[in-house]
Amino acid sequence: MSHQPFVPEKTDMKEFTLRALLIGLVMTVVLGAANAYLGLRAGMTIAATYPAAVIGMAVLRLMKGSILEENFARTVGSIGESVAAGAIFTIPAFLIAGVWLKFDTFDAYIKTTALLFVGGLLGILFVTFLRRVMVTDPELGFPESVAAAEIHKAGQHGSSSAKHLFRAMGAGSFFYALDMFGIYASSKDFLFKIGKIGQSFVRLGTEEASTKVTAGGMVSVSGPGIFPAYLGVGYIIGPRLASLNFAGGLLAWGLFAPVLMFFLGPQLIDMIYGAGAVVPAEDWGGLVTNVWKFIIRPIAVGGMLVGAGYTLFKMRKNLSAGVKRSFSDVKKATGQTHVVSRLEKDLNIKIVLGGLALTFICMILVYRVFAGAFFPALIAAVVMGVAGFFFAAVSGNLVGTIGSSNNPISGLTLSTLIIAALLMVVVGAAGASGVAAVLGVAAVVCVSSAVAGEMLQDLKVGHILGGTPWKMEVGNVIGIFLAAAVMYFPMMLLHGAYTFGSRELAAPQAGLMAALAKGIVGGEMAWPLVIAGMLMGFAMILLQVKSPMLVSVGMYLPLETTFAIFVGGMIKGLADKAVAKRRLNPAQKARAENVGILIAAGLIAGEGLTGLFKALWKILFLQNAIKFDVPRLFSAPSYWLGLLAIAAMAWYLIYVPIRNAGKADEPPPPSAVM
Repeated sequence: MSHQPFVPEKTDMKEFTLRALLIGLVMTVVLGAANAYLGLRAGMTIAATYPAAVIGMAVLRLMKGSILEENFARTVGSIGESVAAGAIFTIPAFLIAGVWLKFDTFDAYIKTTALLFVGGLLGILFVTFLRRVMVTDPELGFPESVAAAEIHKAGQHGSSSAKHLFRAMGAGSFFYALDMFGIYASSKDFLFKIGKIGQSFVRLGTEEASTKVTAGGMVSVSGPGIFPAYLGVGYIIGPRLASLNFAGGLLAWGLFAPVLMFFLGPQLIDMIYGAGAVVPAEDWGGLVTNVWKFIIRPIAVGGMLVGAGYTLFKMRKNLSAGVKRSFSDVKKATGQTHVVSRLEKDLNIKIVLGGLALTFICMILVYRVFAGAFFPALIAAVVMGVAGFFFAAVSGNLVGTIGSSNNPISGLTLSTLIIAALLMVVVGAAGASGVAAVLGVAAVVCVSSAVAGEMLQDLKVGHILGGTPWKMEVGNVIGIFLAAAVMYFPMMLLHGAYTFGSRELAAPQAGLMAALAKGIVGGEMAWPLVIAGMLMGFAMILLQVKSPMLVSVGMYLPLETTFAIFVGGMIKGLADKAVAKRRLNPAQKARAENVGILIAAGLIAGEGLTGLFKALWKILFLQNAIKFDVPRLFSAPSYWLGLLAIAAMAWYLIYVPIRNAGKADEPPPPSAVM
């Protein structure tokens, strides 16, 4: 039986309209910026397809728009998230690796925009090659595409999804603003203080020192950060994955940090303060942070390296199938030149091939700037082209199998980076220029893979609803251009306020990319620590840990971040238990699941946008001549009020979804969001 779209082939329904395009462009900037904030702080992004579908549907329904306009707006609106994912995984690496000394320059803006636009354009052009076969492949179920299509269909009969999403965005902004205005203390060092054992802990056995330090030192245990975005992330990934992430934090701060301080503490004190000095209690946090930053984080890099490789290994069958299918899809696509149906019309193949050729030439010129020589630039462009097409096809197949949210983009990018780095060493590229060329290749391939996966997911939704492929592709080219042009600015704001790689802005994947590029090309990696981390990763594999990558990312992040994500996962576990206790039927469970995911996504978006405002405020009024801070209600706010805020968000994430589960005799809702 042939496929029958929701909207028939012959229709006069509006689709590519100015209002749908503008709504999509606004969403691609807003959702992309929110995901950039989340990814740089927590090392994760969330799929923007569902929020974009709900927001686009809500706005266009007020304008009496059509379902095809909603589909078009969602397609354009969700592409910014994939550009943001590629950007935050790679662009900060230029700063962390020391290749770029400043980020608030026109030169950095031009380079960032060029890498993001070329990577995004390549992803769309590659997908245009493959779309016709991949979206109709019966072996690719595209689970998230089916769910997004059902959201659009449900909206034709009335839907309250937008209400839940917008309310949650307001709640996320409100709770984050409470911290900004000093209503409660946000996290660390306020929960428990365990004894006055600070310096005597590392000076054990030295009687003179132990008598000196009883008056000041203490060890404190950090509580969870009171951030709606982290709770939302934990809720979305669930209790099991949130626990794995928190396990990495416990390894870093509960095992490695105390052990290393026990053995290295005396040497650090002698080196920094002088032999026999007494360390002020307030300086101990800085000492432990340096141990975490310069010793534990390289170990985490080794664990992430093995974790990424293990993720790809587990997906070897899908990867192999993706490679085989990609070559056959190209042959089929190039053989279908006489397409008449609106539902099967892509961008003209001549335009696609011409665009690829022009992009390749441009990339040689761009990499010439990065590498400082023509031959390394040519090698980099070739690697980018081959790897970009290869991973675009693989990314599309993985999205079709497991969904965009589970697409291992960082693992695919890591493979490209290692290949590019080794080739740079072979051709003699070294130093900062060689590292820059490697990171440039990684950035383009990362954005290309992320965009390809998201684009194929959106095209599958269009295939189900009856959208016109070439219109969606043109819309996404416009969306890519805008996202690439503006994504630099939220990143610049965050870097200016907190600095990439810092405790507040960890950027774990970018740190991994920088460490590997410098280690292979520049020879500056602390290989003994990285190898120790790799052995740790292998040990986790032998222990059958589900995601060594997630555990290692937890080691790389501050404890209050992983703790908050863990709390969010536990809230999801409590919500699941509450649903099971009420013995809801499958239709009610699906409704509750949909509402819970939308609320979590709203909390993330609300904090992300407010966090960008906070960074802008900090840059404008605190780092310049005008010293005007956000007014704070309490000079020493209580952490207990913060715990009440966590309790309030937990109630919101548990009670509201259950309350909206509906009656047992109501018809089943659309497919669950996740």
